Amino acid sequence: MAFNHLPAAMHDALGPLSVTPVTHSVPMAKNHRPSRPPGNAGPRPSPEVVLDRLAAGAGRAARITHTEHLPPRAGSHAVWPDRIRAEVISAIGRAGIDHPWTHQAVAAEHALSGESVVIATGTASGKSLAYLAPVLSTLLDGSEARNGRGTTALYLAPTKALAADQRRAVKALAAPLGPAVRPAVYDGDTPVEEREWVRQYANYVLTNPDMLHRGILPSHARWASFLRALRFVVIDECHTYRGVFGSHVAQVLRRLRRLCARYGSDPVFLLASATSARPAEAAGRLTGVPIKEVADDASPRGEMVFALWEPPLTELHGEKGAPVRRSATAETADLLTDLTLQGVRSVAFVRSRRGAELISVIAKERLAEVDGSLPARVAAYRGGYLPEERRALERALHSGELLGLAATTALELGIDVSGLDAVVIAGYPGTRASLWQQAGRAGRSGQGALAVLVARDDPLDTFLVHHPEALFQQPVESTVLDPDNPYVLAPHLCAAAAELPLTPADIALFGPAVPELLPQLEAAKLLRRRTTGWHWTRRERAADLTDIRGGGGRPIQIVEEGTGRLLGTVDESAAHTSVHEGAVHLHQGRTYLVRTLDLRDSVALVEEAVPPYSTNARDTTAITVLETDNEVPWGDGRLCFGSVEVTNQVVSFLRRRLITGEVMGETKLDLPPRTLRTRAVWWTVTEDQLDAARITPEILGGALHAAEHAAIGMLPLFATCDRWDIGGVSVPLHPDTLLPTVFVYDGHPGGAGFAERAFHTARGWLTATRQAIESCECEAGCPSCIQSPKCGNGNEPLHKRGAVRLLTELLRTAPPDPEAGRHLWNTQE
Repeated sequence: MAFNHLPAAMHDALGPLSVTPVTHSVPMAKNHRPSRPPGNAGPRPSPEVVLDRLAAGAGRAARITHTEHLPPRAGSHAVWPDRIRAEVISAIGRAGIDHPWTHQAVAAEHALSGESVVIATGTASGKSLAYLAPVLSTLLDGSEARNGRGTTALYLAPTKALAADQRRAVKALAAPLGPAVRPAVYDGDTPVEEREWVRQYANYVLTNPDMLHRGILPSHARWASFLRALRFVVIDECHTYRGVFGSHVAQVLRRLRRLCARYGSDPVFLLASATSARPAEAAGRLTGVPIKEVADDASPRGEMVFALWEPPLTELHGEKGAPVRRSATAETADLLTDLTLQGVRSVAFVRSRRGAELISVIAKERLAEVDGSLPARVAAYRGGYLPEERRALERALHSGELLGLAATTALELGIDVSGLDAVVIAGYPGTRASLWQQAGRAGRSGQGALAVLVARDDPLDTFLVHHPEALFQQPVESTVLDPDNPYVLAPHLCAAAAELPLTPADIALFGPAVPELLPQLEAAKLLRRRTTGWHWTRRERAADLTDIRGGGGRPIQIVEEGTGRLLGTVDESAAHTSVHEGAVHLHQGRTYLVRTLDLRDSVALVEEAVPPYSTNARDTTAITVLETDNEVPWGDGRLCFGSVEVTNQVVSFLRRRLITGEVMGETKLDLPPRTLRTRAVWWTVTEDQLDAARITPEILGGALHAAEHAAIGMLPLFATCDRWDIGGVSVPLHPDTLLPTVFVYDGHPGGAGFAERAFHTARGWLTATRQAIESCECEAGCPSCIQSPKCGNGNEPLHKRGAVRLLTELLRTAPPDPEAGRHLWNTQE
């Protein structure tokens, strides 16, 4: 996260800023030839039958490390609260719903009583209806009042696709209510000519936090009648607002509350979340208001079969001769192909845009070998597509024209697709909440469903497929966000001052860090103190100071050099690693080579090509301790948490053969370094501890480096992050600690809460790290345990056995974690 286009004064006030750690591509593995076309439509096979068919190929059954059978569950009905209008109940009945589930009725009662509420129940449990019933009823009441516009409601979704889908659902449900309910989407895709109508006449506006931040709040005077009548704010999929993004959204919501108060309204917040730990606490931190909690899921659920799938080791060898496991991308492409051939409607979730494109391309090629008409029934769906491309794919999937889709998380929270039979998840998505969210996309009509988690060649994925209790016997994570992060708060104070001058009365609203930040912003000449408060005095828009998605800077436009056609965009924060000169870029199944990256003009020029390789960026990192906030003894060593400065520079990229992953060569890059002030957890070891662990000077660097890689890979099991949100450095003798030290840091300015979470769960975290290394079947280290796909040093040096001995000695004297009871890995084996 960075606001790289901030005025220089903001940089001076808050320090240097930068971006998230490096991303990577997964090489494609050997082809798997499909065997037969899909049969005629008929009764859906059970998830057990579908899984048996997937496992029937040569060597396939051995890849299933665990199968979890989740039994069906009966539902519990209630009655709608008396205050729900009869017309609304009738409209719901026309949609085929005679009685609400108990949790829907309870949530609606809270809403009608003026109490903000979060409903945190499973996927397809009817959360939308729980908030729509009171919202529609209240809008109907407002339409009959003779006080101007009537009542309004605002709906916030994390993705455009979800907002568009919800508008369709609201329009269909509210059709019998006539013009009393006027839903409209207001986002970056809304035509200019429609926006004025939305501002003046829509009473249920569906948007996203980005448009609220950049479009609605800065123009609040044009939204005055809407804000004055605002009764409800619906925040859908609120568990996605975590880390830096969640912290930004929390401050956007505080700005919204401040403007509502200015216009005389005090809206009730209605939040919907996937099942999460302590949802009321997280929702309260997000909104800044007290929240009631409804978490007892009373909806019925069909049977689910959940399989853990580990791709096999191949005869190939990668860096330093390490064994190479077949990639999750290639394995998922095989499964999506086979599911399509079975006629099973499926979505394959993959973490990267490139991965979604690769899976789609591979599946299309193999389906074409069976039937020339089948490739048209598989597609990719990811962020970065143009609006018309996204809408066409959504319609095709909704109608059933598409049978298989390779999608990023842009669809995880996207349109409501009934009738999906199976979900394949290419790599652990980072949190248990997200895993269940993705798996829950299948079986949404109550039928049985199959979910398959395909492990990547990664320490965490390998650990999970061999420790199913970590997925199926553990609660979902707590949502981590920090609205008081000064790098998050500062630009929102500026934006708030531009909307209305800040006054001392606003300090409590924005949090305890405000009194310290305001003088810095004054000194940086971003705000000016006057009698009435603090004012924004610059010509530029204050809302443009930051990208709330954490990307920072203007998006990089990807343009085809020969035609000038815009292919899509990529966040500025990812440009150095994904669209550097020489990078391979995929779009809609076509491959392009990046010829030029112009950071000043935010343009990457590409040309179509078919290179036989993928590209991986490499970087170097140095770290300096700025301040130690907390430390505890671990024997003679120390575990610390505090502020650090990280200097990172992408220095080269590797070309890897698509099929084998073999490194074909390395090309140097001349890109500027980036600095990042953030938060980190670090631990030190002493000479006595090294002697006890039999760590000699010759292997010390490799042992520390291996432990660092594995610890980064395992942290997402304990904090709501993934390995691309965090970075690490290991040093045999660090100049600030004067001891061998391993650092793990948040990849966002000011921190995102992940390193702090690691500090408080360090014993469990590092115990799981040691187990992951120790249990890996390789001899000297591989991507499943200690090799990292983003290592700037080419995974050199690494020492697997030394890392196990070092962590064993460190954990021998480790104090218990404050939250040790929440994890299975809190005791030393």
